[in-house]
Amino acid sequence: VQLQASGGGLVQAGASLRLSCAASGVSFYSATMGWFRQAPGKEREFVAAIRRGGGPTYYSDSAKGRFTISKDNAKTMVYLQMNSLKPEDSGVYFCAAGNLITSQTKNRDAYTSWGQGTQVTVSS
Repeated sequence: VQLQASGGGLVQAGASLRLSCAASGVSFYSATMGWFRQAPGKEREFVAAIRRGGGPTYYSDSAKGRFTISKDNAKTMVYLQMNSLKPEDSGVYFCAAGNLITSQTKNRDAYTSWGQGTQVTVSS
């Protein structure tokens, strides 16, 4: 399984970014795909996930209303559209995949495959 995240960068507060994750070697349609982020000195935390097929979608409280996760099953791509970015959104964003039951969707330890991460830095 390979997950390749991209799209990070340095932006000002209030800006938008779209992260992409290219997946291969995974049963993409049936997998739950998630985005997590890790700030320096902090644990990796859940941001968003989309379950098998086209959904449903799940968000952390901080991401709700600002971020949108989507997937393209034909292209085996997952996206995270991030709007109204805040400095506290800064960190390395990781794409993850797993065959999870619903209750595991926000559980970092339940995901079995991880990408290398892409850095997002939001300046104030």
